[in-house]
Amino acid sequence: MIKLLLHYGLYMTVFLSALQVVIARHETRRLFVELQTLEQTRDALNEEWGRLQLEQSTWAVNDRIETFARTRLDMKMPEHNTMVLLIK
Repeated sequence: MIKLLLHYGLYMTVFLSALQVVIARHETRRLFVELQTLEQTRDALNEEWGRLQLEQSTWAVNDRIETFARTRLDMKMPEHNTMVLLIK
């Protein structure tokens, strides 16, 4: 009778260990899929960040700003005799 209980206990221990291995593998696969998704999101955001930096540098070029001010806003440089220089 004691041997039977020991065998039953051993079988249950082996079964529960195997079940825990299955659960751990499933969790590992789920986390790996989540990691891949997050890495894809990171890569897409890095790509967009690079495009935005390039766009910002394009818009901030001095020649472009000056051309825009002269053509669209009809601005011009003031005459030297109309300028006032403030020194602190």
